[in-house]
Amino acid sequence: MNGLDVLIMEHPFLSGINPELCDLLGDCASRRLFASHQEIFHDGNEASHFYLILTGSVALETFVPGCGMVTIQTLGPGDALGWSWLFPPYKWHFTASTRAPTEVISFDAATLRAIADENRDFREELLTRVAKTLLRRLLGTRMQLIDLYGMRP
Repeated sequence: MNGLDVLIMEHPFLSGINPELCDLLGDCASRRLFASHQEIFHDGNEASHFYLILTGSVALETFVPGCGMVTIQTLGPGDALGWSWLFPPYKWHFTASTRAPTEVISFDAATLRAIADENRDFREELLTRVAKTLLRRLLGTRMQLIDLYGMRP
């Protein structure tokens, strides 16, 4: 097992994953470094990668007319980044930019989709983990909205 495989298995998003499924992930993974204030992906562009954040900070942003770019959520070490590669038309719905130098494990989305098409266990494991993460983020967004609108008279 190489260093990248260890990082993959130890990442919180993949905690407890079957080592055989983890091996499949390693086949399409690489480490990437992004400088502070560097864009990782842009709203509307092709969603070609999935990321596990190792270090740093990433802001998920959207354009709001009259306000410009607005940060929706900030992610850090232990978080997973990017779901649009899972769903046609495979285009990003947000922009992701670093707030600090950031290291990630980057997975090629086309390869992940191909593996998921061929391996039912891999597909189910990945989709279950994505669904759990999406639920946590949705609940977090709900709390932000309650805080925002609950403070108004």
